[in-house]
Amino acid sequence: MNYTYILKLKNGNYYCGWTNDIEKRLAAHNAGTASKCTRSQRPVELVWVKESETKEEAMSLEWHIKHLSRAEKEQLIAGTLQVH
Repeated sequence: MNYTYILKLKNGNYYCGWTNDIEKRLAAHNAGTASKCTRSQRPVELVWVKESETKEEAMSLEWHIKHLSRAEKEQLIAGTLQVH
């Protein structure tokens, strides 16, 4: 499976990404080896995740989420907004 995910960073900002191994990717973010963006904002907290059948679906969903406003991301995390 492939996963699109949202992390909450130490500074309160959100980070969106995709992976095919969510546990390994979360551990890499918290170790500071996954992204320059999250390296200085540890620990990170996984606040939302969605499975996709293909890498392309996960990447497309990541692109759409990155274009949402902060308020829309918070609605998505709360379950009151759906993205496809």
